Amino acid sequence: MTSLDHGKFTRVTTTFHSLLALDVFALFFTGYSLTFNDELWWLLSLMGGPESVTALHRAAGFGLIALTGFWITLMITTDTGRSNFREIMPTGDDMKAFIQDVQFALGSADERHPAAKQFAGGDPEEIPLLSYIGKGVVFIFAAELFLLTISGLLIWSKTGLMQYFGTKTAAMGFVVFHGLLGVIMLMGVMLHVFEHGFHPAFYPVEPKAFIPRELIPETHADGSIEDLSLAPSWSMVSTVMGILTVVGITSVMIASVFDEGYPVPREITIGGGPENILLTLGINAGIFVLFTGLVLSMYGNLLRVRWERRLEEERSEPTTAADGGHPGTDDD
Repeated sequence: MTSLDHGKFTRVTTTFHSLLALDVFALFFTGYSLTFNDELWWLLSLMGGPESVTALHRAAGFGLIALTGFWITLMITTDTGRSNFREIMPTGDDMKAFIQDVQFALGSADERHPAAKQFAGGDPEEIPLLSYIGKGVVFIFAAELFLLTISGLLIWSKTGLMQYFGTKTAAMGFVVFHGLLGVIMLMGVMLHVFEHGFHPAFYPVEPKAFIPRELIPETHADGSIEDLSLAPSWSMVSTVMGILTVVGITSVMIASVFDEGYPVPREITIGGGPENILLTLGINAGIFVLFTGLVLSMYGNLLRVRWERRLEEERSEPTTAADGGHPGTDDD
């Protein structure tokens, strides 16, 4: 590890991040295998068909509600939660960082503002818990998840929803709203996977998202960002994944339009998209990016387990005596 890898989050936060990622991936795989069943027929069949996938989607939805409720409770009732909530609130430095970032991009500033840096290669106190970009991601994801939960519960029973609102058109408004949010969040998650999975400094996974801060020392003696070297495979892999991410996002948006209504069908039915080979390949490229994100999440947790075992082994090793031998007892 280098000084770029200072732990930022508690064990509860990193565990919550992994569980939330798993649940969101499940919602995407089930929801979009139903919506784009022409292009993702193999995924629909793999998960047991429409009835099974619908049940799994609802189960994942309840999982999202449970995780959200747990996190809100944690933020309100614990000192660490309230402290972390204060950390992610926007400040004046965030606005200054945004302005200086624009100036930096235009060439009128020599460097980025400290509050804009994801890592600094110095003392951990110099590095904010989240940059203004990271704070924005948290608030956007939180708003999307909340609205998806509410709209998902409202369209649980489409027939009941129509009876409650009196017209089919009003009921369909919630279906369209739910689908629109899903497409927007799908694009955000794909970009999130690409940003944090293929960053040149952390490729193939960002350790601080999975390893809690109590397991990572605050200082390192092995250098800073200048001492890092790119992995040989990074250039090719990041290029391929970048292309797949753009193709996947574009294909999902186009398929949503072709499904007679953006971003879901006008009728309360699922499917009906065009059987086009290029569009099918594009949507499957997007699913591949999501699957890569799921694999990277599992790999990050595997790194955490291996790191914990390594620390335990180091603690259990006997201390070497000053003369190079084994430590003795008072009777020696």
